[in-house]
Amino acid sequence: MEDYPLIENHGLLGDLQTAALVTTDGTVDWLCLPRFDSPSVFGALLDKDKGGHCTVRPMSATYATKQLYLPDTAILVTRFMTEAGAGEVLDFMPVTGRTVTGRHQLVRMVRCVRGSMTFDIEIAPRFDYGRRSHRLHLSEHGAVFEADDDTRLTVHGIREPEDERLLNVLMDRQDDLHFTLTLQAGEQRGLVLESEAEGPPRQIRLAEYEQLLDRSRTFWRSWLGQSQYSGRWRETVERSAITLKLMTYAPSGALVAAPTAALPEQLGGERNWDYRFTWIRDASFSVYALLGLGFTEEAQAFIEWLSSRVKEQAGSDGDNGPLNIMYKVDGSSDLDEQVLDHWEGYARSAPVRIGNGAATQLQLDIYGEALDSIYFAHQHGIQVGHHGWASLLTNLDWLVDHWDRAGEGLWETRGGRKHFTYGRVMSWVAFDRALRLAEANGRPASTVRWHRARDGIYGQIMTKGWSEGRQAFVQHYGSDVLDSSLLRMATVGFLTPQDPMWTTTLDAMEQELVSDSLVYRYDPEASPDGLRGSEGTFSLCTFMYVDALARAGRLDRARLVFEKMMGYANHLGLYSEEIDPTGRQLGNFPQAFTHLALIDAAITLDAALDRR
Repeated sequence: MEDYPLIENHGLLGDLQTAALVTTDGTVDWLCLPRFDSPSVFGALLDKDKGGHCTVRPMSATYATKQLYLPDTAILVTRFMTEAGAGEVLDFMPVTGRTVTGRHQLVRMVRCVRGSMTFDIEIAPRFDYGRRSHRLHLSEHGAVFEADDDTRLTVHGIREPEDERLLNVLMDRQDDLHFTLTLQAGEQRGLVLESEAEGPPRQIRLAEYEQLLDRSRTFWRSWLGQSQYSGRWRETVERSAITLKLMTYAPSGALVAAPTAALPEQLGGERNWDYRFTWIRDASFSVYALLGLGFTEEAQAFIEWLSSRVKEQAGSDGDNGPLNIMYKVDGSSDLDEQVLDHWEGYARSAPVRIGNGAATQLQLDIYGEALDSIYFAHQHGIQVGHHGWASLLTNLDWLVDHWDRAGEGLWETRGGRKHFTYGRVMSWVAFDRALRLAEANGRPASTVRWHRARDGIYGQIMTKGWSEGRQAFVQHYGSDVLDSSLLRMATVGFLTPQDPMWTTTLDAMEQELVSDSLVYRYDPEASPDGLRGSEGTFSLCTFMYVDALARAGRLDRARLVFEKMMGYANHLGLYSEEIDPTGRQLGNFPQAFTHLALIDAAITLDAALDRR
């Protein structure tokens, strides 16, 4: 671990088509170009020697560091303090918009705010996950890194005409760029890294930089100004909203599960997955969070993306239904899983996987999540047109015939298919919401078949999904294993929050799956999932637990769990997928699912506390 920063010691930048991670010591150790799921240019996060990085830090052997965002923006400031002076690096990516482009910029501005400071700067890209070599070309105003396939990364200097300090190259090793920059209090200079630049490196004057900064600051503050949230945790909720926006691919409206790949759920373990794709489930949940905050444009964009997937029926050729569980951000469905054998993995946690082999799994819950989000959007004025409805009919006709099948389930287990209770609950949701939509809009529908399926699922869950011995609903039929996915049973209206069967289920989960305030997904020893090792508590599940407690009227407990969970955020309010027993964050970072659940829990808890 001494060779790798903690997962939580990062901030997130982005331009709405790709994203970068910046450590608290000023290193960009993750950046994929030109979009989230493209090969990395900087990947030291997954291999410190072979991954590549861009580092800006003091030359001093000892320094303290702090990190923050400019208020209400995605502009990151990393501060360094020594006895001789204080300096900072201001990082941001100018927003690209909804037009697909290969041209992306990362601005890194270096300032001295007290005394004097000499910064050590190194730019060492490793194209295509470090599989392609590159050549370095220096010029008067910067440099160009060129890979074997003509992929280029251009470095522009931010300086005034009379200033030559940024061109003082100290080292050119392995065709990497290494130089120093000495600044006095009040001085600032910097660089812009640009992919697919239209011309050679150029001089960027300070006035032009200030315009870039002002446009970025204005964009983020204007966007966040649409938020209608005014509850008790405004700063936390709005930071989560900005984080979700940073993980949204603007050209399609698709939300990636996380901007990273292969960060381990257990150090040294094999649970290392690529999350740079759009899951039907995760993105459907985003409709609740976005509309709950007032961001209708983003919700509309995702509903359009989802409608396109429903129409395509990409999975129809196999036996897994017309919908795939996940897609690339452009809607394509080729997610073949590969292993990068030449990388050691974060803190030597191999294998490093790209792509995702779970893409072809059967997970019946996605139909309920899709229909639930479409219905919720309908309630907020976002309508499904005729062609969209016709496509939904095809999906529902398939589900009528196949809802009673075993599948891999919400957690994408690799231990064989089972009859997961959560999958049944969400299939019930699919038919329930479809019936409501048909009635509300007077649309043609197979209502008799849908009613029969919905009622049949309900009866089956009550008999096969319920354990008299545990007095709780269980993970899958024929078992006594508990599963925190079922925390959503009351949220989706399958049961009322005060139903005795639900309150005893909640009690059983608290006794078995809750550790202080943190919640595990399930017990892998009691329900083997086909993978070695263990995992930490799941942050998504903790926020789902808060939501369930609030709905059940256990407000004091809900608020305490929520406030405790705030303490597990990183210094910027960001969450990865899991938390290990020592309190460190694990898994891909930041995770959209966690931030979506945070927003939902905050809205539900706020409303319950206000009513009280």
